[in-house]
Amino acid sequence: MIHLLYSVLFAEMALILLLLFKTPLRKLIILTFDRIKRGRGPVVVKTIGATVFVVLMSSVYSLLSIQRRSEDGAALNPTDQVLASKHMLEASLMGFVLFLSLMIDRLHHYIRELRLLRKTMETAKKQNRGFEDGKNTSGEEVKALVEEIAALKSKIGKLESESESKGKELKGARAETEALRKQADGFLMEYDRLLEDNQNLRNQLESIDQSPEAKKSM
Repeated sequence: MIHLLYSVLFAEMALILLLLFKTPLRKLIILTFDRIKRGRGPVVVKTIGATVFVVLMSSVYSLLSIQRRSEDGAALNPTDQVLASKHMLEASLMGFVLFLSLMIDRLHHYIRELRLLRKTMETAKKQNRGFEDGKNTSGEEVKALVEEIAALKSKIGKLESESESKGKELKGARAETEALRKQADGFLMEYDRLLEDNQNLRNQLESIDQSPEAKKSM
């Protein structure tokens, strides 16, 4: 049993060293522990730990029994001394095994928590970068929109000025048209007057031509 305890103890020490230093085997060990802690794995591990603890208590009890016999005044024979040394060594080894098992469990837990924390931090950094990129993009879009709005405002101002100038030109054209219309009305009135005067002159000429003929007929 002592050889088995030494083997378990050295194996646990090797596992602790592999977990402490970043090696290619550490990831494999962590994945193995993750699988062990799923399903019935924790129950089996607790059962083994409880069994080792019971054996440890038995060795301690046997060691205390031997010590009580020595305290009662009876001399310990070589067999009792060998048994006491054996129980002491077994109890010490089992205690170290349980202690190292607890250390391995805690190391695995803290390494897994550290990995989750790193993944969370990386995700947060990516989200922060994405937010900053989106912010920069939105800032550039807003700047482009502001420039486009300013260009549209300038175009609207130009169109308004052109509309005002066209309105002024239209008003001037209307005034000129009205003046031309009035002038045309004046020309028509003058033309009618001239036609009337011409008609009167013709009538007078006809009356003059008819008066000598009347005299000759008499």
